[in-house]
Amino acid sequence: MKLLLDFFPIIIFFGVYKYTGDIIMATAILIPATLLQILYTWIKEHRIEKMQFVTLVLVIIMGGATVIFQDKTFIQWKPTVVNWLFGAAFLGSHFIGAKTIIERIMSANIDLPQHVWKTLNFAWVFFFLLMGVINLIVAYNFSEETWVNFKLFGMLGLTVVFIVIQGLYMSKYINNTE
Repeated sequence: MKLLLDFFPIIIFFGVYKYTGDIIMATAILIPATLLQILYTWIKEHRIEKMQFVTLVLVIIMGGATVIFQDKTFIQWKPTVVNWLFGAAFLGSHFIGAKTIIERIMSANIDLPQHVWKTLNFAWVFFFLLMGVINLIVAYNFSEETWVNFKLFGMLGLTVVFIVIQGLYMSKYINNTE
């Protein structure tokens, strides 16, 4: 359910784009859809995750610029900026605090050796940086429709594949005490 909620604004963006063929209109709908997602999360959980907040701010700024200037470039850059900011945050967590971000997120449920947490965190850094680059390659070398499809299906698919690979890697280090 959380994954569906996280992808709600993207799905709305995709649906509006497919129905209208207008990326500016889809972006104009994306902004309130993202605000609704954040509002729902706040009402349900009484907190907003930092990643959700960063995404909201970038949707408002870059989506707003897309609508105001009638230029799709801003919204096409948003996934790259989000991914690169997340990559920078994950990288920075190696130097700030006692735990990396991935360890903070997952260590309550999984016990792994310290070197594995660091490897996983660096893998996420690389993944976020690569996703940002791939987004730009698709945005600048393929049609607008291909980019919209990639934004929903390609990015989601690559993320799922990456998570599966990460799970396989972690499984080698998880102790089963049952």
